[in-house]
Amino acid sequence: MWILPDNKKLQYSGRIDFDEKQAPVLIYAASSVRMVFCGTTLKVTLQNHRSCWTNEMGYFVDGAQKKFTLSNGEEKVTYTLEEHLDEGWHELLLFKRMDSCHTVTFLGFEIDGKEPEVREPSPKPERRIEFFGDSVSCGEVSEAVEYVGKEDPVHDGEYSNSWYSYAWMTARKLNAEIHDTSQGGIALLDGTGWFAAPDYRGVESCYDKMEYHPDLGTVKKWEFDRFTPHVVVVAIGQNDNHPIDYMAEDYQGEKSVYWRKHYRAFVEKLMSLYPKAQIILATTILCHHENWDKSIDEVCREIGSERVHHFLYKQNGCGTPGHIRIPEAEEMSEELSAFIETLGESIWE
Repeated sequence: MWILPDNKKLQYSGRIDFDEKQAPVLIYAASSVRMVFCGTTLKVTLQNHRSCWTNEMGYFVDGAQKKFTLSNGEEKVTYTLEEHLDEGWHELLLFKRMDSCHTVTFLGFEIDGKEPEVREPSPKPERRIEFFGDSVSCGEVSEAVEYVGKEDPVHDGEYSNSWYSYAWMTARKLNAEIHDTSQGGIALLDGTGWFAAPDYRGVESCYDKMEYHPDLGTVKKWEFDRFTPHVVVVAIGQNDNHPIDYMAEDYQGEKSVYWRKHYRAFVEKLMSLYPKAQIILATTILCHHENWDKSIDEVCREIGSERVHHFLYKQNGCGTPGHIRIPEAEEMSEELSAFIETLGESIWE
């Protein structure tokens, strides 16, 4: 039995490109497709579009997490996810482990069994949360648990898993649907950070896009009315120190003042796009100079809104020189979700 992508019983989450109804494109980390099905064999057909790393997809079947490696070519490939399942109902969550180091076109599921069938899954959570961040918010290198508090190991993307990002962990603790609108290496401003070298692109150029990676085809705008979060976390201000850590060198210098001006403009743009959302300004425990957090605090105080908050983790900026691993992400998500809960139940209305 072939389940086409436009089947109404499939449940999608994330900034997904639905311009082609029969070939939606999953772009951001944590983007997902959920299906409840009856069958003994499960396959999925995908078309991978690679920029870098070895690309992997993640999935859960009946609560057990697994992954598979995608082809590096542009061809359509059918992957067998499960065989010899029990007859009866099963739940699948297929999700994007990685950021836009690749995008993947979803072309459908195939299920076999005595009486293959699909039904609607449970409704999505009513709460909604969005993260604008970098690789830490994507869960990059999160599975390298032997390197807690250390530099990253040499890798080819195999340790990256958005499921274990502090962002998705926070959403699960709060029972909220997540849009993880984050990208590894990204900074606020064009020409800084690490994303899309050598013509580095910043959040200012990407936050309002559905497809945004210059290596992977046509750039497309996002329609913000498709997802309205109750809470927005802005976790930018770490990759911004590349190629020059001007904030550490001269807090009142021209470049530092310019960054704060543009950071404020970005926050105020989000305030206008999401006029009821709580907006939390933060970085992470990844090592960086405290002047970036000082700048964020200054902007927060200048805005002076009761729905804009500056949040600091206990080990903010000094927790690890490498990416955040699963135990560290768990601790961060505990702190962040606890803070969000202090804002009251009314924020979710």
